[in-house]
Amino acid sequence: MSEFIGNQKAIHIFESLSPYFQGLGDPVRQQIISLLIDKDSMNVTQIAEHIPMSRPTVSHHLKILRQTGLLTVQKKGTEMYYRLEINDAIALMKQLVQFVEEECQC
Repeated sequence: MSEFIGNQKAIHIFESLSPYFQGLGDPVRQQIISLLIDKDSMNVTQIAEHIPMSRPTVSHHLKILRQTGLLTVQKKGTEMYYRLEINDAIALMKQLVQFVEEECQC
């Protein structure tokens, strides 16, 4: 029975992490996340200067990252500024690592 509960917990954690993994599954989105790690916020033009893609393509990837909950957006004047919002994803990843460390008999 405890194995079933453990498996359910692992499945729940993976299901919760799934949108984040999907958001991080593209190299362009990984570059955007890496770029924003040490920045407070950036607009799409600033991000596009560092990513070898067109501004519309960068905007598309920013939209996906927002939908997955990895970015938030704030309007300042006419510009939209993007910032990382990864605390929930990090907390879930830590739960997964802790679960695996405790339960895995590797």
